[in-house]
Amino acid sequence: MTTRTAETAPPIEIPLAVTHARVVALLFLSLIPLAVFGMVYVPSVLIVPGDAATTARNIMASESLFRLGIASTLLSQIIGIFWVLVLYQLLKPVNKNMAVLMVIFNLLIVPIAMLNELNQFAILFLSSGADYLRVFTPGQLHALMSLFLNLHDNGIKIAGIFWGLWLFPYGFLVFRSGFLPRFIGVLLMIGCFGYLIQSFAGFLSPNLVVYTALLSVITSSGELLLPLWLLIKGVNVEQWEKRALASA
Repeated sequence: MTTRTAETAPPIEIPLAVTHARVVALLFLSLIPLAVFGMVYVPSVLIVPGDAATTARNIMASESLFRLGIASTLLSQIIGIFWVLVLYQLLKPVNKNMAVLMVIFNLLIVPIAMLNELNQFAILFLSSGADYLRVFTPGQLHALMSLFLNLHDNGIKIAGIFWGLWLFPYGFLVFRSGFLPRFIGVLLMIGCFGYLIQSFAGFLSPNLVVYTALLSVITSSGELLLPLWLLIKGVNVEQWEKRALASA
């Protein structure tokens, strides 16, 4: 009597390009809520432009929310490191030198953005009511808080330079890839100039209104569209593998 061993189906291998694409999409979509919460929502709730006293009262009354905004911003930067490193693996077959340049520009954002949060901690110290702050009048404390808020805002503009610069090699790689839509690469390269315009306009003429809805949409559309494309449509695996073999 013979016995038959049960035959198991071979495991399904997920192409490396698909894995990279999914991780890139998921990491980006996880950092976006953190960045929006810390850099957009919290300031919109607590900061009243031109009213230092009200802003100070809001921060003192909602210190936990303010701290959560700082933590959220810092965490988004940490996730961003891993995101761009996986993105490098996805786009490296197109042009390694441009992919390295993309990573360098992106990683330069991290220390600037994280150190910029020291301005937020300074605001917390000023609102703490510590004994050493009694030498300042309430008006002076509010003025110092406004100073650090302005420094924080300008720190974001400085980081915005590199948020712009990294989009050009990023967009170039997407455009030349052959396994991702070219129009998204064009949007990313346009976004580069959008960030640069916003940052330098803020430096040269603080009163100039450049944060229009149209400019913001153009600047960020490629960044938002590509992760969604990777998550829903993925990449052309055959073309990616051809690129990978050619660059090996």
